Amino acid sequence: MLTRRQFIRLAMTTTAALQLSDMLIPHLAEAFTGKKKPPVIWLEMMTCTGDYLSTANTLHPNMRQLLFDTIDLYYSNTTMAAEGEMAIRALLETAEREKGEFILIAEGTVPLKNNGQYGAIGYHPDGRLFTDIEAIRFLAPKAKYIMAVGTCASFGGPYAARPNPSGSVAVHKVVDQQVVNVPGCPVHPDWAIGTLTHLLLYGVPNLDAFNRPTVFFGKRIHDWCPRRQHFDNGIFAEQPGEEKCTYKIGCKGPVTFVDCPTRQWIGDHNSWPVEANSPCIGCVNPDFPDGMSPFYAHLPDMNVSGVRASTDKLGLGVAAFTAGSIATHLLANVATGRLGKHWIDGTRPRTEGIIRDIRKHAGDDKKQ
Repeated sequence: MLTRRQFIRLAMTTTAALQLSDMLIPHLAEAFTGKKKPPVIWLEMMTCTGDYLSTANTLHPNMRQLLFDTIDLYYSNTTMAAEGEMAIRALLETAEREKGEFILIAEGTVPLKNNGQYGAIGYHPDGRLFTDIEAIRFLAPKAKYIMAVGTCASFGGPYAARPNPSGSVAVHKVVDQQVVNVPGCPVHPDWAIGTLTHLLLYGVPNLDAFNRPTVFFGKRIHDWCPRRQHFDNGIFAEQPGEEKCTYKIGCKGPVTFVDCPTRQWIGDHNSWPVEANSPCIGCVNPDFPDGMSPFYAHLPDMNVSGVRASTDKLGLGVAAFTAGSIATHLLANVATGRLGKHWIDGTRPRTEGIIRDIRKHAGDDKKQ
């Protein structure tokens, strides 16, 4: 079976030519051969179901292979044949029978207004509304691990955007247990299946300051963008559709940490927004969409983890700050105007500079 180190190397080096799930699922199936398949509950709350549908679009293997050969999906609003009282009974019985063993995948926000009546998964046998907040609080303490899949579940996303009439919040706001956030609007199948695989085989992965797995959310788009040379040469698009750097028409790559440039998008992994001549809108960021809006306009300032920073300093400084996450060092650097000292040559990251940064920060932390 893959070691954790091999898993991380595989997850980070998988590019547009390969499906990460194609590599991982056989190892996952091997690990549970002759054993009980891992139980999973997928709870859809205030959501458009886009994250489930995106995950279901994994091709190699397809969703049927995942469901029949790899995991036992006991409850899923979208997939299961049961409905009404039968579905709710299956959910309650699974949670009790598989207590401490099942992985809870939560999709969508948790609406709080009017005692949570803006979102519900069904009714109790006595006719009472079974609200989203009641469901997540019932399931979370019984789960072995909790994954918040999609930006809504992870950070609030569109359903918690202003004016937020339902009072929606992210999953981690209403439970006491650790939540592994796997954002994306929608989530990429590799991010979802890769994180699920890590939880099943090795436990909780390394997380950044926002509880996102660093294996997928550990490097900044701006440092790996194939149009980085256009940025360095000052060749900027004036409107969407032009094959130039999209920085001046709203690209949020300078403040977005995710592997879209190399992972690319689902199915055959053959494109992503910038390749389609559209700016990155920062959909995996904690303050998406409000803090990333307007999407197609160059913002004089960006909100990075609550700190306002000039995008010109973030971008034109051409910083190679990708030490792993937007944690304390990024906040400190933005606040003091010292966002990086190492330059990028073309579109190829200078990994030796990044390694020096990591070692330097590690040394500084020890001194403190």
